[in-house]
Amino acid sequence: MKKLFLLLIASILLNSFSYSQEKLEINIQKSTIKWIGELTFNFGGHDGFINFREGYFIKNNEIITGGEFIIDMNSITNADIKDQRSKNDLINHLKEPDFFDVKKHPTATLKIKSVAYFKNNIGRIYADLTIKGITNSIEFNTTFNYAEKEMNARFKIDRKSWNVNYQSKFKNSFISDAIGFEVTIKL
Repeated sequence: MKKLFLLLIASILLNSFSYSQEKLEINIQKSTIKWIGELTFNFGGHDGFINFREGYFIKNNEIITGGEFIIDMNSITNADIKDQRSKNDLINHLKEPDFFDVKKHPTATLKIKSVAYFKNNIGRIYADLTIKGITNSIEFNTTFNYAEKEMNARFKIDRKSWNVNYQSKFKNSFISDAIGFEVTIKL
C-alpha cells in the first residue's frame, strides 16, 4: 500500500511538472543571425546573415530554461560587398572546407543547457554550439523583451575551436580568429 501511495504521488508530481513546461517555436522569418568577420591587423572585414532552419525555447514556470536552434549553413549571405561577383566568390569560399564545409555540414546547432537570470530582463545563456560536427560549450549574455516576445544577444566565438582554419596569404590582412554574432530571436 505504501509503494502504491508513493507511486501515485510521483505520478502526480511528474504530470504537474510536464504541464508547467512549454515548447515555444521561434518565428524563423522574423529571427536573424548576423555574422561579423574582422581583419586582425587592419580595420575592415565582412559581415552578412545566416538563417535559422528551425528552433524553439523551453519555458518552465514562466522562464526560459532551454532550447535548441538549427542554423541553415547554406543560407549564408554577405551584406558589405557591393559587386555581385565578389560577393558570390566570398559566399562560395565561406562554404568550402577551410571555412564551414557546408557540403558535409549543412547545419549548425545551438542547444541551451541553462539560463542564469539577472535583473532588468538580462540573462546568461550556457549552451553547446555545434559547427562542422564539432561541439563546444559557449556562454553569453542576452536580453529578454517579454512584451515583444524577443531575445537579443551579441557574442564572439574562436573559429579555430570549430576547425574553421582559413589562413590569409597576406601578412597584414589576416582574418581574426573571432567570429562575431548579433542574434535576434522572435516568437
